[in-house]
Amino acid sequence: MTHPTEPIPPDTRVAHHDAPATVQRKGPHATGAVLRLPSRAIFAGAQEVEIDHNGAVYRLRQTSLGKLILTK
Repeated sequence: MTHPTEPIPPDTRVAHHDAPATVQRKGPHATGAVLRLPSRAIFAGAQEVEIDHNGAVYRLRQTSLGKLILTK
């Protein structure tokens, strides 16, 4: 299993949408990494998380209807 702070190896993806945050190699012609995480792993019980991306802070929040909203 890849530790959350380690970079994701190129050409990787999670095998199943309910799987833990593990990665598997894709084919030799893959163009990028795809990592699928369950939202419960991202939110960890919170309704909102902040994401620091290239020095800008984004907020990802869950609505009461279960939708996701990303704002800068």
